[in-house]
Amino acid sequence: MPVPETTCCFTGHRAAKLPWGFQESDPRCVALKQQIYDAVEAVYASGVRHFICGMANGCDLYFGEAVLRLQRGHPDITLEAAVPYEGQAQRWSPEQKARWDYLCDACDYQTVVSHSYTPDCMMRRNRYMVDNSSVVIAAFNGSSGGTLNTILYAMRKKREVIQISIESEEHL
Repeated sequence: MPVPETTCCFTGHRAAKLPWGFQESDPRCVALKQQIYDAVEAVYASGVRHFICGMANGCDLYFGEAVLRLQRGHPDITLEAAVPYEGQAQRWSPEQKARWDYLCDACDYQTVVSHSYTPDCMMRRNRYMVDNSSVVIAAFNGSSGGTLNTILYAMRKKREVIQISIESEEHL
């Protein structure tokens, strides 16, 4: 199993919390995806070889797809799906579930934190990712919630946090 010193995880908002929702053709989304890819590429250049994705819709899936894109030219990269509970994507739209299935199948490792949904399974998934990483890439809009809690936990654990600001309507 990869070691935390060469591992990076990701935290970011779900699609419902993004100003463009599921409209990924929105220029702000396109720009965010490029920033995520650039951050993944930068941590790879610094020696990171293993990436952990929390598999939530929205930013997590963008991150996982960015890692797979970089992996095409760098076969030494591994990707791990940190699944908060079995059936995470069960109630998603067919398109989003197919995307989740594809990403999960493309991962080199899968870690399932809980067999069934519990009120704290997302937090436990986030802590697992931070505890097993030295770097956290965070796509963050400044709001309270799981992404902020994960950033604060990473800071308490003295992890490097690379923050990517999410553009909203008022920034245009």
